Amino acid sequence: MDEIPVAQRKVNTTPQNKPFPFSIFLALGSAIITMSLFWLFSQTQSSQSQQQDTPSVTASETVSDNIPTTENNPPSSDTVEIPENILGHLGYEQAPMSELKPITADGRIKLRTKAAEKFLEMQSDARREGITLVAISGFRTIDDQEYLFFNIKEQRKQETSKRAEVSAPPGYSEHHTGYAVDIGDGNAPATNLNTNFEQTAAFRWLEANAAKYSFELSFPEDNLQGISYEPWHWRFVGDTHSLETFYKARELKTNLQPQM
Repeated sequence: MDEIPVAQRKVNTTPQNKPFPFSIFLALGSAIITMSLFWLFSQTQSSQSQQQDTPSVTASETVSDNIPTTENNPPSSDTVEIPENILGHLGYEQAPMSELKPITADGRIKLRTKAAEKFLEMQSDARREGITLVAISGFRTIDDQEYLFFNIKEQRKQETSKRAEVSAPPGYSEHHTGYAVDIGDGNAPATNLNTNFEQTAAFRWLEANAAKYSFELSFPEDNLQGISYEPWHWRFVGDTHSLETFYKARELKTNLQPQM
């Protein structure tokens, strides 16, 4: 009897895969993490370097660029500070009598010592050129000015504001300082203390030479104090004290408004 054939089963001879070693997996993971960290670090450094090279603009800087600062653009103002004055005249202190020196032979007219010396020098130099400068008035006390302002105003029946155009109220005259002098032409006395003095040889000489001796015209035409033109009235500005004394008058930027 034939034998019953035995079923032939194909036996898989492929070797089974062995499990992946855990130590290798761990090493690969560590390497990947290390490379990732290195890449992130390099990107961070690059970003910081770019920020350092490029200045950052803050919100405050942006706003300040658009809004003008008061330092560069000071606020404009239509108001101008007006020095204290009475009817256009500035206040002056009376010079000490001990600081005065005569400029006339009779000793009646005086100026502060420095101003007196310069006036006498100017007068002498002018005489050598045929010009006779005459001192008409110099230092005045407040009492002197009281008479000249109020008494003369009453005698001439002048309004106070009208009188102030040609004479200062007491305490407000440049003559109190001992630096101011009224000058006339000895060859044309009829022009003393009036605007015709500007037509004399003495005035023309003063215009050309007075600055050499540190004298300047106090009230030129259209002066900002609003005082009438006085071609005979000159003041000394040849030392620190005299400059300080007349600083407000010399630095006026606008017409004085009469104050009472």
